[in-house]
Amino acid sequence: MTFFSLDADVRVLPLALLGSAFQKCGCCAPYQADPARLFVGGGERTREIEYNRTSFTAQVTNAMHRLRHCQGLACVFSLSAQSVPKLKNSIPVASSCSGRLSNHWRSQSSHQGRSYYFDSSQQPRLRYVLTGLLAGTGAVVAYGLHQVKSERATGTAPQSVPLPVYTQEEVVKHCSLDKGIWVTYNGAVYDITDFVAIHPGGDKILLAAGGALEPFWSLYAVHEQEHVQEILSEYKVGVLRAEDTKKQQAANLADPYSTDPPRHPALIINSLKPFNAEPPAGLLSDSYITPSALFFTRNHLPVPQVDPSKYRLKIEGLPGNAVSLTLDELKSNFPKYTVTATIQCAGNRRSDMNKVKQVKGLNWGFAAISNAKWSGARLRDVLYRYGFGPEVAAKAQHVHFEGLDRDVTGTSYGASIPLNKAVSEEGDVLLAYEMNGEDLPADHGYPVRVIVPGVVGARNVKWLGKIVISEVESESHWQQNDYKGFSPGTDWDTVNYKSAPAIQELPVQSAITQPTDGFLVHRSMEEMKVKGYAWSGGGREVVRVDVSVDGGKTWHVAKLRDNGEGEDPAPSPMPGRTWAWKLWEIAIPVPEGVEELEVVCKATDSSYNAQPDTVPPIWNLRGVLCNAWHRIKVKVK
Repeated sequence: MTFFSLDADVRVLPLALLGSAFQKCGCCAPYQADPARLFVGGGERTREIEYNRTSFTAQVTNAMHRLRHCQGLACVFSLSAQSVPKLKNSIPVASSCSGRLSNHWRSQSSHQGRSYYFDSSQQPRLRYVLTGLLAGTGAVVAYGLHQVKSERATGTAPQSVPLPVYTQEEVVKHCSLDKGIWVTYNGAVYDITDFVAIHPGGDKILLAAGGALEPFWSLYAVHEQEHVQEILSEYKVGVLRAEDTKKQQAANLADPYSTDPPRHPALIINSLKPFNAEPPAGLLSDSYITPSALFFTRNHLPVPQVDPSKYRLKIEGLPGNAVSLTLDELKSNFPKYTVTATIQCAGNRRSDMNKVKQVKGLNWGFAAISNAKWSGARLRDVLYRYGFGPEVAAKAQHVHFEGLDRDVTGTSYGASIPLNKAVSEEGDVLLAYEMNGEDLPADHGYPVRVIVPGVVGARNVKWLGKIVISEVESESHWQQNDYKGFSPGTDWDTVNYKSAPAIQELPVQSAITQPTDGFLVHRSMEEMKVKGYAWSGGGREVVRVDVSVDGGKTWHVAKLRDNGEGEDPAPSPMPGRTWAWKLWEIAIPVPEGVEELEVVCKATDSSYNAQPDTVPPIWNLRGVLCNAWHRIKVKVK
């Protein structure tokens, strides 16, 4: 007897009897299905439920989840579509489970107020019936899962009603908010008009309006995640004509990240495309100068390939014609200065904010900060050489920087800083072409980048291609709609980017690099050595680091050092020009009778700014500016 057809058009599944059966199965008892949701039916008669493909998929998924622990069905339900012809080999296994069911049904049972009695003489027949039912159901489930898998592989979602087919020309017409925003992805068409306003990446999504998402998602590979695909599926309105899909696939660009440089294997990767990584925190305090290969990397787009012989740095907004500088001119026409400066990402320690409440952004630990020696021409010298003077300063207020890293539309990464920082003799802003005595590495801006000491890393633009003197701030997305701080009460429904200034100088910061969280200390040790870093933005010098091993009840003052050899700090530079971090260390006696220590550090800068004690009061939806006391826990054995 055939219980279920394996034809692709099967839509009628008599599951009620199976639902009743599993309620009696001993090995399934802990995982009884909810008849109202899973095996709709019951009573004396088996009811047939009409399933379309979508509901079938949901039912099967739910059933598989609930019944995966049933020993008797494990073999049947794990069948693939290719294994269906071998179903007969699983009949004995199903028979074992059906035997249990028939034994249970021999006794009186009640269902919906009715009584059932099964004569023992009918048990063998019932066993065969249940065996066939279970085996047939397993085949249908396997086939259904195979269909779902095939549909997902081709990028088509199950649909109960065929969706309309659109041409590329029709999609292109929907490229504005008044006409609607349509995009295509993997052969499907989506109307994302309602989603544009809440897109976490701001209005950059409009760049894909009327076209394909693939070129943009290849640049921002964070979109290649299951939850993003689920969000997109909610906006599906049709499918793209087959010939247009083929044209799109043929036109898709090669992986724009294929020419990215090799990286040190010790780096902890937060994002591969674009590449974002931090060094192991324990290595930071080993060297005052961070080795270039271990310097944290924050890229927003693919690393550009720049031929130094063809490189040109353009400068606009000065009197006369626009300036175009070669790399050789930059090196030979201006004095070379060296500045030791720490760069910190605005999202450093974002992982601490994620522990309070989820934020959007890369889940940086506390090593998105590094220190290096930078060499190059002072921006002040270059601007004055080419005509900057009182007349320009009277109307200009900002200096824009544009990188040579671009997305598929040609949009460059960009940022700006206040003009007074750029031209101040004490600002020490460099057009750097060397890092730690060598040419800039590709990941860090080769051949030229701007170094803005004391300012958030986002303004230290790499692969510098253009400088613009302007009356207004940069219109770049990363200046206007990112890298800004907000109140803990601001959420994505109420955020107004225009209400907050762009981050420039960063607040005082410190972290413990050694020991690490969860480290084991032997009780025989009389002292525990603690190391870390401390830094403050705006050139403010760190004057003290306090360390506690009891969660902040008592404090010890750490020894500051500005090199890796443990010597006393060098004399401080001119006040307001301390651009580099301080490394610190301390040996603290291990208290007796404790099994765990909460080690805490906090820094104070020359303006007597101190770190807040907890994260919740400074939490913000982008997870930036996290500088609460850094805490770790250490076990005592």
